[in-house]
Amino acid sequence: MTDAPDRLPATTPDRDVDTRPFWTATTESRLALPRCNSCEFVIWYPRAYCPACHSTDVSWFDASGNGTVYSYTISRRGVGAFAKCTPYVLAYVELDEGPRVLTNIVDTELGSVRIGQRVTAVFEPTGEDAALLRFRAVTS
Repeated sequence: MTDAPDRLPATTPDRDVDTRPFWTATTESRLALPRCNSCEFVIWYPRAYCPACHSTDVSWFDASGNGTVYSYTISRRGVGAFAKCTPYVLAYVELDEGPRVLTNIVDTELGSVRIGQRVTAVFEPTGEDAALLRFRAVTS
């Protein structure tokens, strides 16, 4: 994992049968999401059932990896491992497919982050057959 100051520390994620397609896709720099075949709800966080209609008829698709900043905060102080990462941006990103993802905005000048700003997914390998999903600003 990158040791850059704007990146939040993270542990190696649990990978189980319900989330394996998501983590496998991250190692290929793809954002795969589950979608309910009954009501077409796009599911976040990845799981084997639909939280909207409770169906277990779920399939996976490749999402665009693009979205907009829905809300954000800039943290300039931290405790423990987070202290080494300051300042960093923690944000909710609304994916083009609908779900909102709590994430870290990286590789973006702090003062330029804005609500409604276009962002795209970046994947940082953990060294454990998974990569962390983060986002960075889309530049013109």
